[in-house]
Amino acid sequence: MGNRKRQSAEALKEAKKNTAFAKLNNCPTSPRKMRLVADQVRGEDVNKALAILKFSPKEASRRLEKLLLSAIANWQAKNEDSDVENAALFVKEIRVDGGRMLKRLRPAPQGRAHRIRKRSNHVTLVLGANNIES
Repeated sequence: MGNRKRQSAEALKEAKKNTAFAKLNNCPTSPRKMRLVADQVRGEDVNKALAILKFSPKEASRRLEKLLLSAIANWQAKNEDSDVENAALFVKEIRVDGGRMLKRLRPAPQGRAHRIRKRSNHVTLVLGANNIES
């Protein structure tokens, strides 16, 4: 029983070494707008994803490009002996969740007020490696 646990723990540790992630919290963009850009890079190779984000006209793509570069740097810090080009990194998972909402009031006719919801989001980006060569 103890040996099996040790083997599964080692397998889990090896699997964690093949992945790296980065998080972006309280990004002042609505989650819906961010998901439009995130859907374009989900499952793509890292180099292709960087090219997509670089040439996308949307403002959310600039933030995701920076986040992707951060995730690549995190992967390099974990795997100092491996090369990024040989690892075949890809965007394994990208998740956009709603964040904190700032509530403001906008004046409306006849003494009323309309509530304005300024949305933000949290983005989690997970990179995976297909093949690692030392």
